[in-house]
Amino acid sequence: MTSRERDDLLATLAHHRTLLRHTANGLTDEQAATRSTVSELCVGGVIKHVTRMERRWTDFLERGPVAFGSFDAEAYAAHAASFRMEPGETLEGLLAEYAETAAHTDDVVAGLSDLNADGPLPVTPWWPEGTRWTARRVLLHVIAETAQHAGHADIVREAIDGQKTMG
Repeated sequence: MTSRERDDLLATLAHHRTLLRHTANGLTDEQAATRSTVSELCVGGVIKHVTRMERRWTDFLERGPVAFGSFDAEAYAAHAASFRMEPGETLEGLLAEYAETAAHTDDVVAGLSDLNADGPLPVTPWWPEGTRWTARRVLLHVIAETAQHAGHADIVREAIDGQKTMG
């Protein structure tokens, strides 16, 4: 792995994190928790979900498949809850947690010696037995998820007050 490749990946991830955080600029906690479209998504919930997703994939880079735990009813409920702002959660708190997670991910990626290093994913309905991902693929997945969810948050925000991330 070259330092340029690592820098490019981290810069791309940082760009999409910035777009996601931008969707929350100026929102109150109540607005951040608002489901403004027919979906269950809210800006705060999307930020919460992306934080959880990034944390788990970074944990996978550090510890392997144990990072994902079990895939039982409780895990599915936690996944669904990751898209909601729960009572007592604040946008400020969610953004702070996202910033901490991003800094940790950046530190872990900076310490990787080889983006080709791979590890097994747990067996799930979406990952068949024997599936392995490289660190590079994990980072590309985190970038793609962040970009996709930044777009979701942008649509939700636009429905709240017309504000757009870009344009």
